[in-house]
Amino acid sequence: MKTKTRKHAKKWSAKVTNTSNAMDLEKDIFKSKDPDKIAASLKHSAEASHRRKASPFQSAMSMLNFYENRAGHNLSKRQRAPLEKAKNKLRRLFGKEEK
Repeated sequence: MKTKTRKHAKKWSAKVTNTSNAMDLEKDIFKSKDPDKIAASLKHSAEASHRRKASPFQSAMSMLNFYENRAGHNLSKRQRAPLEKAKNKLRRLFGKEEK
């Protein structure tokens, strides 16, 4: 059995990002500094998608977490802050309890 190399893992996340069949996202939405805009865009994309397998809330939150996890240590605190705030905004938009 072959072990996956780090290079292969990077290709895996790029492939998922480029070929994901879950939702069509607004271009560069995760680069926005406005948590309200990020949350609203994710909500719209999740609700409009007919290909998702989970609820709109789960799909939107998963996409946000996927981006944040894949960007990892390359995100500065300044870039990560609006993404973290967008999570609570997303919860609020879907009527879920904030954390």
